[in-house]
Amino acid sequence: MKPFLTALLLSTAATLASCQQTPPANESQQAPAAAPQPSTASKTEAEARTLVAAYVKTLPTPELYVTDSARVNDNGATWQVLVPRRDWARRMPNSARFEVQKETGAVSTAPIK
Repeated sequence: MKPFLTALLLSTAATLASCQQTPPANESQQAPAAAPQPSTASKTEAEARTLVAAYVKTLPTPELYVTDSARVNDNGATWQVLVPRRDWARRMPNSARFEVQKETGAVSTAPIK
């Protein structure tokens, strides 16, 4: 039984050793830096409102949303944008919730808690 375990351990060690990558020999030959891409990140509340308004226009029924009356909350890494809906006038909650990533500017819908 002991020779079996020894062989198993040696084969495992050999497999793991072959998986390790060696660093490049000459680190000064790195790839050139990529050109900066235009940023769609949302750094201010106004930019978050603009991104949500553009997102709402892509929805099937954009006329139901009142983007001019949107409220924005800072949630650290995201902006929370609450947009009132016309068809939810006597309902609570009466707003749709959107999350805008500050780093990327990506807009997503989220349920209201």
